[in-house]
Amino acid sequence: MGARKVTKGISMNDSVERDHDTVGKVTARWSRRALLGALPLALAGCAVGGRVERWDYEGDASGGRLTRRAHGIGIGTSPEYVSMYSEIDDGRFVVDPLDFSEVDSDYLRSIVAYRGPERPGTIVIDPSEKYLYLVREGGEAIRYGVGVGREGFAWSGRATIRRKAEWPTWTPPREMTLRDEEAAKWAGGMPGGPDNPLGARALYLYQGNRDTLYRIHGNNDPSSIGHAVSSGCIRLLNHDVIDLYRRVPIGTPVVVLPA
Repeated sequence: MGARKVTKGISMNDSVERDHDTVGKVTARWSRRALLGALPLALAGCAVGGRVERWDYEGDASGGRLTRRAHGIGIGTSPEYVSMYSEIDDGRFVVDPLDFSEVDSDYLRSIVAYRGPERPGTIVIDPSEKYLYLVREGGEAIRYGVGVGREGFAWSGRATIRRKAEWPTWTPPREMTLRDEEAAKWAGGMPGGPDNPLGARALYLYQGNRDTLYRIHGNNDPSSIGHAVSSGCIRLLNHDVIDLYRRVPIGTPVVVLPA
């Protein structure tokens, strides 16, 4: 049986092997409270405007060509981004190409200069700016746009990734099932797949041996990126959480800054 396609499903309000490190360089700095700055420099034709179209990118960045297909991606989107957010088939499900009209281009994956105190290999999340940073060697970080917890559900502190899952099962906490009728339907667990609100991958945050119940995960609503909409968890585009998943091992430290 072929892989199933990912389409929009419930949100609960609550490629992959290629490294695109040359896409867009920006700068991020630390303040007392959060990462600030992240001042964009011309992100290689990333501004979206005009008629909306969908493109497939064929070939590499130097010799590839663009082939028009119906709908979805704004004129001016660079070939690197089209390739980065193209269809992913992992053998279980298919993640569709990103519809760039649904996401602010500021929240697309990029490389930034990092001058903070955390060591390479650390994940730093800045809820106020809606970014997740994976710190790397050489004073750089990979920056991903995220959706964060809405008021009353935000969490901050230090944690460690103790578990990773592909197409994870979603089991809402009891508190959520009591306040959300839709979540209550899945009190016993919702199987992984296109409609699952955890998306394509999940990273589970622990403090010592205690599960914090907070996750870094994908999602089936790209328009939620850059907003405070979840019940505390950190959500990424499915393309981005797949990329992050393959880069971070069990034991990765995570720092969530105060909002």
